[in-house]
Amino acid sequence: MISWIGDSIVSPSGFTSAENYEAAKARRSAIAPHAGDGLAEPYHAAVINKEALAAAFEQRCGSPAGLTPLEQAAILSVAQATEGTGINPASPKVLFVFSSTKGNIHLLDAEADSYDRNKLYLWHTASLIARRFGNPNEPVVVSNACISGACAQIAAMRMIEAGRYEWAVVTGADMASRFVVSGFQSLKALADGQCRPFDANRAGLNLGEAAATIIYGKAKGKAESAKSISLRAGSIRNDANHISGPSRTAEGAFLALNDILKHADKKDIAFVCSHGTATPYNDRMETIALQRAGLDRIPTNSLKGSFGHTLGAAGTLESIISKWALTEGLALGTCGFEEPAQDCALPVAAHNIASGGSCFVKMLSGFGGSNAALLFAKSEED
Repeated sequence: MISWIGDSIVSPSGFTSAENYEAAKARRSAIAPHAGDGLAEPYHAAVINKEALAAAFEQRCGSPAGLTPLEQAAILSVAQATEGTGINPASPKVLFVFSSTKGNIHLLDAEADSYDRNKLYLWHTASLIARRFGNPNEPVVVSNACISGACAQIAAMRMIEAGRYEWAVVTGADMASRFVVSGFQSLKALADGQCRPFDANRAGLNLGEAAATIIYGKAKGKAESAKSISLRAGSIRNDANHISGPSRTAEGAFLALNDILKHADKKDIAFVCSHGTATPYNDRMETIALQRAGLDRIPTNSLKGSFGHTLGAAGTLESIISKWALTEGLALGTCGFEEPAQDCALPVAAHNIASGGSCFVKMLSGFGGSNAALLFAKSEED
């Protein structure tokens, strides 16, 4: 169990965690229509205003020259997350963990001599972020499809609990490049409009852009842990069902949920923040997993209708929004959800509801049969 020390989100909904949380609480979506980028078809996505990002970066971190938008967003989120924590990110006791599915893959479209070719590699991006803050350690890179942000948090937890580091800076970041959008278009997975998780009129997912950072550390006493949130447990399971299709019995998701539930009483769980992509296969799989785990009477939500699917940032971004909601005693409503689909047997929250629970569950799933579940809890002193 490790303590949550700080966080920050940079997304189209705002450049701080507070702005993003207020947008989610108001069920305000950043998803909008987009066209161009060399794509034959228009698409709907939550895309960051790059001029506004560069201006915010310059105000907080200095010149953005030579940095890609993904690098700017990641560095800005780390700078804001560490501010006021009292942690020196340059300390050898701090580990940087970076999660992403594609990184700077948009550079494949650029002229080969117009940028450093190393920018295409995730290890380079992770090192650039860590060195920006003077950190001397080799950062950890996690890229495991759409569960990357959860895997990164679990990796940080294991490193801290093993005593190798005292703190971890966990950052997830991804952008909606031509490569990424065209890939999802080829799968016919994108919605022609705002996505509608678990809804009778769902028609696919939306992509989103974001960078989100969580700072973790090991609590050393009651004074430090009071009124805090901790990552109590995390589990990763792969059902190896299909490269792009989830298990019809939800085997991997169920096993991950079953594992983390060893560390919680179900009556204490305030809500489940699902992966909730609004594709029929994913929504159905998660419904089955929650039924098998005995969590199908607990309020469930999805944040994809607010932020889109932010890929390698989804695990960190959605954990942050859910943490803020738990602290306020709310289970947030699902943006885009109105009427449940016939195969949805879950109490999906359409609007914000009060909750007195002390824990929440975060679910993620991804290509290649990957599944992850995280359990967050208030400290015992709350």
